Parts: sequence; C-alpha cells; structure tokens
Amino acid sequence: MTGKKQLKTRIRARMAKTGESYTTARMHVAGVSGFETDHGWTLYGGRHSASAAVANILRNGGFPVSEPLVYVTGGGIGAGYILWEFKHHDAAALVLGFRNRWQYPLKWMDTTLTRLGVPFDAHTTGGAKGASARLSAELAAGRACVILPDRYHMGYWHAPAHLDGYGGHPVVVYREDEGGVYIDDRNLAPLRVERDRLDAARGRVGSYKNQLHAVTPAKPRLEEAVLAGLRDCAAHLSGSSDSFSLPAWRKWSRAVVDGSMAKGWPKAFADGRGLAHAMLSAWEAVEPVGTDGGNHRDIFADGLDEAADLLNLPLHDLATEFRRIHGLWHEFAETALPEAANQRVRELIVSIRASVAEGSAGAADAAAAAEEMWALKAEAATPSPDFFPALSERIAVIYDAETTAIAALREALPAE
Repeated sequence: MTGKKQLKTRIRARMAKTGESYTTARMHVAGVSGFETDHGWTLYGGRHSASAAVANILRNGGFPVSEPLVYVTGGGIGAGYILWEFKHHDAAALVLGFRNRWQYPLKWMDTTLTRLGVPFDAHTTGGAKGASARLSAELAAGRACVILPDRYHMGYWHAPAHLDGYGGHPVVVYREDEGGVYIDDRNLAPLRVERDRLDAARGRVGSYKNQLHAVTPAKPRLEEAVLAGLRDCAAHLSGSSDSFSLPAWRKWSRAVVDGSMAKGWPKAFADGRGLAHAMLSAWEAVEPVGTDGGNHRDIFADGLDEAADLLNLPLHDLATEFRRIHGLWHEFAETALPEAANQRVRELIVSIRASVAEGSAGAADAAAAAEEMWALKAEAATPSPDFFPALSERIAVIYDAETTAIAALREALPAE
C-alpha cells in the first residue's frame, strides 16, 4: 500500500510540474504496465476524450488502432479563441479550441467513424425515458456507446453548481448494473455513475441532448482515413476565420495588448475582475492535465510520426516541429499561471484529474481536492497585467510557427 501511495505522489508531482495527462505522467514514472479489465472491458486510459473514446472501443473490439492515428483521422489539430463577456455577471469567460471541429463534437464523431469505415448508429431523443431505454438496449446488444453528458451532472469531476449546463466531453458507457453504469473517461480503474445522474447529465445540454453513438467495432480503413484527416487539417487551418482557424491566435495576440479593440484585454480586464479566472482557464485549457487533453500538439505530433510510416510520407520532421510547438504552448501556460505563485491550485487541479483516472476508488480524494480548489479559485488574487506583453509575444510566436508548419504539411501531402 505504501508503494502505491508513493507512486501516486510521484505521478501527481510530475503532472503539476509538467502539465502532462495522468496517462503520460504514469508512463514516465512507472513505465508501461498492464491495464485493468472490468467485465471484459479493458481500461486503456487516454489523452484526449473523443479520440480516446474511439480508440478504446476499437481496441476492446479486437481492432487495435492507436489514439494518435484516430486523432489525425478526425482532422487533427484546430484553433479557436473567443472571449465571452457577461455584463449581467460582470465577468468574462475565455474559450480556447485546439481540435479540428472543436465547436462541433457530434460532427467530429460522425466524420471520424465514417472515415474509418466503422459502423455506428447515431441516436437522439427529447425524452429521458426513451434515451435511457435506448442506451440499455445497445449495451444489452454488446455495443459500447459514446455519449456527451454535462460534466457537472456526471458528478465525478465535482464541478460547482454554477457550471450546471456548461457541457462536457465525450465518454464511453460500456456496461450497466442495477442502478448504475460504468464509464470509460480515460480512467484506468472502474468508474461507476448512478443511472439517474447519468440520465440527467445526458439531457442537460440542448445542442446535443441525449445524443448517443452506438459503435460496432470493425477493421478500419486506416490509410484512407488518416490521409483524409491530414488533408482536412491542412485545409481547415489554412482558412481565414479569426475565431475557428489559425488567425484566431493572431487576433488573440493583438487583443491581449490592444485596448482599442472591442474585446481587448486592457479594456475587458481594466478593473482586474475575472483576470485570475482567465489565467487559470488558460492553463487548464493549454496543458494536457486539463479535462480534455490540452493543446493537443503532442498527440498530433505522435500521429504525424505514425502517419509518416503508414503512408510513406515525409512527416517526421513536422512531428518534431509540432513537439517543439507543444513546448511553446507549455511556456505560454507557465507565463499565464507561474508555478511558484500558483503551486497549490495547480496541485489540486492535478489531484482531481488523477483521482478521476483512478476510477471510483478516487472519488473521496477528488471531492476533497475540488472543494479546496474552487475555494482557492474564488479567492484568487488578481495578477498584475504587466505580463500582458509577454503573453502576447508568446501567442504571436506560436501563430507564426503553426502557420509555417501547416504550410509545410500542405506541401508534404500528395495531390488529390
């Protein structure tokens, strides 16, 4: 038991320092080890919610495909920046997107499964009873299902009530018992959620209310799917949108220092209100230790390396470049939320993520960490805006690097 506690401590310490996901930090600390199986379902963990969901269903169905290749198939990386201002709450919310179609999770799932040639049924209904019955029927037929529940209502993330209805990310439901279901949310030990809680979570968000993808694992059309995903990535990130493509980073870099812009940060955060929360949000969104995989440049780099060998394309140097860019994002996150001044809140964010990875057994630890973390967030001191120029410069460097890298990707791909 002491050995397990020491291992957990070492993993969490690495996560807090590097921002890595639990799966990655565990591999670095403990090496590759066996995976736990629950009633025939093997819990492989994962790095990004949607790509891990697809990869884990395929692996459990006897068709092992790496998560990075699934990620590339879905269109690879994306870019998105939006600053929402809520005048009635006197607050601002920072939203960052790092995956292709980040604002359209259902389209991403449909596109990825279709490219892979993996059969699925997409189902939705307005009624909770019908949605619950359909899920049970699919599970009884032996089909794992991908759902999009509200994170607050799922419970195990221990989100506060003010996040009720803010949405969540894809998870897999792979079995049920009397009164509950078992979730694969990149956890490495069984994670059980009460059925009434799950049903409420599925019906909470109107844009994807009670959505379900019931997947039948099959041998994927991998080469065709990966090439289509790479082309999609190159085309999408060559677009001109300054909210949903690479120009979003350019707009963000300018907004951080330009008070003349409608949503320039010197104006939006003139009185300091909300700035501490924005910096915390940026760190959690950028670093893989966050709830949905961080900036994704690392998993994309791994996918490029695998795609290079699979398709015999000159992509290895690009993979190296995107690992460097992943490091640039890490440096940005460290500027936004320095470890020295924010060590405790970072440790608590890590504790919640690690406890979720440990399944239901980590629920008590997650609850205690969440209570302290949200209290600290509410009381966080407003940082000085003196660091705005440094943030702006880091974002500008990333924009230039990613623009050049995507141009190189276009050149590396064969003509259609």
